[in-house]
Amino acid sequence: MAAIQRNYLDDYDRQRQPVPFPPELALLIVRKAAAMAEKFEERALDEMTRAAHRRLRDGLSPDEVARQLGLRLPA
Repeated sequence: MAAIQRNYLDDYDRQRQPVPFPPELALLIVRKAAAMAEKFEERALDEMTRAAHRRLRDGLSPDEVARQLGLRLPA
């Protein structure tokens, strides 16, 4: 016999009350996400540019470099 006599599944079906989301917190999250996205974009651009330069030095054509990077050159 268990020492605790409680049915924990009763709490499972209970509806949770909505918690108001503070607009100030939402704004801080948006600003942080924008800063993170900008940093990621800069790093991705630098990395892809370095990779393209390296492949061009290795003798690959710009078309092949673009294909390997998943880019489409203008037709």
